[in-house]
Order: sequence, then C-alpha cells, then structure tokens
Amino acid sequence: MGTAKARHILVSSQEECQKLKEQIEAGADFDEIAKEHSQCPSGQSGGGLGEFSPGQMVKEFDQVVFNDEVGKVHGPVKTDFGYHLIEITDRME
Repeated sequence: MGTAKARHILVSSQEECQKLKEQIEAGADFDEIAKEHSQCPSGQSGGGLGEFSPGQMVKEFDQVVFNDEVGKVHGPVKTDFGYHLIEITDRME
C-alpha cells in the first residue's frame, strides 16, 4: 500500500458530524466548514493532513483512507478523538 492525502473535520458528536456532512453534500465548502467547526488544529487550514502512510493515523481513520472512494466525504467515523468527516483527496500506490 502506498500513501494517501486526506482532509478531515473533527467534532465531538455523531449528530453534529452528520449535520455537517449534509451541509457539505448540499454544496457547503469543506474548507470553510473545517475552519468553523473542526476541533482539530488542522481545521484552521481547511482540515488538510498532508501525505501519510498506513499506520500513521488511528486504525479507524486508516481503514477509510486506504479502502474507500477517493474524492467523497466519508463519515461519521468514530475514533477515540471524536467523530470525523474524512475526504480522501489522493491515494498513491
């Protein structure tokens, strides 16, 4: 498995995560939603996490990033940190 690039939004509740996903699917800008709502420091840069390899993120995150469709917003994904919306922006073999 190669590397991937992704961005995410981290919130504390599944309900909030689902509402934000619906806003994005209705046309809201992922970057703006991340800046306004994400509890992760990456939110200030639109949720971007840069490039990473399997094993660098928590298991639940890796499962989505290295197996699900690129370019779609996935989630809510529950981890020990909270609930994530994850957009896989690129995956390299």
